Amino acid sequence: MSPRSEPRRLLHWRTALLFLALTAVVGAPGCGERPTPPASQSRVSNVEVSVNKSGPVVIRTAAAEFEVLASGYVRAFLIRDGKRLTLDEPEAMGKALPGDSLTTVGKEPDVFTLDFENVKVSDARGKLGTRGKRIEITTKGAGGAGRGVEKNVALEIYDQFPNLALTSVTYKNVGAGSIRLERVVSQQHRFSASLVDPQAPPYRLWSFHGSSYEWGKDEVVEITSGFSRPNVMGAISPSGGGGGIPVVALWTATVGEAIGHLEPSPLVVSIPVKVGKTGRVLASLDFNAETTLRPGETFTGPWSFVAVYRGDFYEPLSTYSRALARQGWKIPSPTNADYAANWCGWGYRSDVTVAQMLGTIPKLKELGFKWATLDYRWFNNFGDWEPRPETFTRESIKKIVDEYHQQGIKLQLWWLPLAVSDGQPWEPIGPEERTAAAREQQKNPATVLKEHPGWLILDRNGKPARLFLNRAALCPALPEVQDYYQKLTEKFIRDWDFDGHKLDMSFTMPACYNPGHHHKSPDESIRAMGDVFKAIFDTTRRLKPDSVTQVCPCGTAPNIAWLPYMDQAVTADPVGAVQVRRRIKMYKALLGPHAAVYGDHVELSEMHRNGKEYRETGKDFASTVGLGGVLGTKFTWPDYGFGFKDVYLTPEKEANWKKWIGTYNSKMLSRGAFLNLYTLGYDVPEGYAIEKDGKMYYAFFSPEPEKPWKGEVELRGLQAGKYRVLDYDNGKDLGTIDGSASKLRAEFAHHLLLEVSRQ
Repeated sequence: MSPRSEPRRLLHWRTALLFLALTAVVGAPGCGERPTPPASQSRVSNVEVSVNKSGPVVIRTAAAEFEVLASGYVRAFLIRDGKRLTLDEPEAMGKALPGDSLTTVGKEPDVFTLDFENVKVSDARGKLGTRGKRIEITTKGAGGAGRGVEKNVALEIYDQFPNLALTSVTYKNVGAGSIRLERVVSQQHRFSASLVDPQAPPYRLWSFHGSSYEWGKDEVVEITSGFSRPNVMGAISPSGGGGGIPVVALWTATVGEAIGHLEPSPLVVSIPVKVGKTGRVLASLDFNAETTLRPGETFTGPWSFVAVYRGDFYEPLSTYSRALARQGWKIPSPTNADYAANWCGWGYRSDVTVAQMLGTIPKLKELGFKWATLDYRWFNNFGDWEPRPETFTRESIKKIVDEYHQQGIKLQLWWLPLAVSDGQPWEPIGPEERTAAAREQQKNPATVLKEHPGWLILDRNGKPARLFLNRAALCPALPEVQDYYQKLTEKFIRDWDFDGHKLDMSFTMPACYNPGHHHKSPDESIRAMGDVFKAIFDTTRRLKPDSVTQVCPCGTAPNIAWLPYMDQAVTADPVGAVQVRRRIKMYKALLGPHAAVYGDHVELSEMHRNGKEYRETGKDFASTVGLGGVLGTKFTWPDYGFGFKDVYLTPEKEANWKKWIGTYNSKMLSRGAFLNLYTLGYDVPEGYAIEKDGKMYYAFFSPEPEKPWKGEVELRGLQAGKYRVLDYDNGKDLGTIDGSASKLRAEFAHHLLLEVSRQ
């Protein structure tokens, strides 16, 4: 994609939300901290703190140990079977790595040494509960060769989260002059796989990267010797995406560590990961302060964390979600409709017609579909969301909805909040939008923008800021904009009678410099994005409780801004079946084991690049059904004889589609409980487990899809006793096993799907 007009800086940090504790009061608490609860509300904590005057400070929990070194580095250990396991290597090749640093304009990063003579230990302040310990440590004198900055480190460790250490750093100007802060780095770590496996090179780690950085880029990758990824969070990425889950996780077969921030709002930060010259993996939480401290003032950064665990990325993402829930971050329960298999009209691409939408209904009924989607470009422009007169009218939209309802099928509508047409051509999706007629249509600004030009987000230069595909954006921080999207939702759900939404291409927002909005910080537009999605979700649930609100961050990870305001996640334009499986697991970790996760169109499970386009020929239903995802497809039918060859439902394909739709509807594993029993990257074959109605369901996938795999699979999670094993994909009885020795000899190509029931 072409670069946006938004400056392509690494990140920025503004002065409002920032836990921006700019204050002239000595000792004022940092933002995000809460008053110590009354003694009657506190309970005795099992967290143990040992203070050694020569260092380090050691914090022990039931499952982990954290060492705070003089440099500020927090080294995390997993306690397992009497062993202390860690990936942290604060000193390597004779060089020590500080845990955090501060850079002032025109200066080298300040160096601080913690003072272990004056460590304060108290009860935790209740950010994640009422049982825990808080440790505060200041520096020995001012940092930066006497430039007059004092650092205070606060750590909180909770009994309810024994694998998690929270940290927040405050910098105070104790000098005589003002100081311009530039870059703040926290949670700086150096990881090495060699610490737990001497035979492995230091970088031999698997990793998860929560940034929404580039369409199609894998979130889960094995680190290689030249690996580097900036992991910008919150801001729009160079490719036009952005947002993300502010977590990076790395793991081996025995131990993993994760870092990130634990603020419930999106922040513009970066969590860069790269392999250094010595082969170790370097990671940190970075942001630009862009703040001036006058004498006596303080700057407090956000709450960041380091977590230590065993397993893959599922563990820290689940912990992260539970920790946000303690701060009021509420994930809605799915509706019954969220689990229904869905057919999408996107197979007909962006010139879909009324006749095509209606003509597919008989086949949908025959195959057992109860939900469908009217997809992209039914509309006249981004912003007004009225029917496109070349293909639709209001009457024809109503006709489609009524006909689907009469045939027992509910209908979602594709649209996109906050994007608006401003007369500039948007980047085309496919050949249909490269025509002269399509370009001419895009020259007309949306009526909402003509009537409310002051709603636009403006960039630093006073120009309309750009979203993905070169669209302008309305500012979500304005109450009148939020009200506008509530009214649009009422139109779609109440007046047009749609049953839900497919909110697509949802990434993040540009920073807003529109002087008429009077923002305290330009980042208010980024943080307020969730308010618009909340208005849409709440209005939809109020009008139709059994609705579907799906949000799609095309090809990337989701944004915490809107993640609590949907009830159906989606694997978001996966490039192949591997991404389908890993993203289903990601969402099950973030949203809970019963989350409704749409596997997206099965045709995306196998893709081949054809020039600038992809050919989509996938038929891997197993990667969705076996993991408890919600089945989806975008086949075309009947045969219109043009443009839809790859996704046309041939008679041969129809038999396969019918089989899998029947399997999905009969098993409904999407309603089961996803169990994290296998470690991605180390358990071979790749395995997944679901518990439903007293039975266990397993899905195994061969390392090389086209080659048969032969060996033993371990059926984890079974209790002692006899179990019957059924290959439910092929209807084959595989005999019985004993739950206390739950290994099964198997040979399969691509996948093996098992149903295990107690005899």
